[in-house]
Amino acid sequence: MVMLNKFKQTQEQWGGSSEVIDHWLEKRQLLIVEFCKLADLQPCSTKPSLSKLPSSGELQQFCQHLVDYISEGHFKIYDMVMDKWRATGFQATEEIDQTYGRIVLTTEPLLNFTDKYASLDDETVSTEDFDSDMSLIGEIIEVRFEVEDELIRLIADSLAVPPGA
Repeated sequence: MVMLNKFKQTQEQWGGSSEVIDHWLEKRQLLIVEFCKLADLQPCSTKPSLSKLPSSGELQQFCQHLVDYISEGHFKIYDMVMDKWRATGFQATEEIDQTYGRIVLTTEPLLNFTDKYASLDDETVSTEDFDSDMSLIGEIIEVRFEVEDELIRLIADSLAVPPGA
């Protein structure tokens, strides 16, 4: 699975560089695992096998992890990274602000998914809606992860050069 392979690359590149980034990557890994369970994917599979629908409990668990990941990103991790970054004398560049803005663009469609599926009961989930929604949500999550990785790279690159250098 592409999402899992990209995660491993990100973890190898940035893991251990900061407690905040390690925490962020740990939360991302949990979300990927939940997504794979929900989509009934095997780690080596490239195509979802959605032969049966998940239970409402499984959907609620994934939706909760997704909301937690989004919330923690916006209200904890990004703020912690930016605060630590500013404390060392750095200021956000236009490129960093734009990158963060691209992350924000993924938030609403992800929350729309959770609004739709978090409170459904087992009889209400539609196969055709679920298949297309899971496919779309997988694509949006991948985009979000890619942009988050870009933000990590931009911040790490800027920290490699002292302010005023």
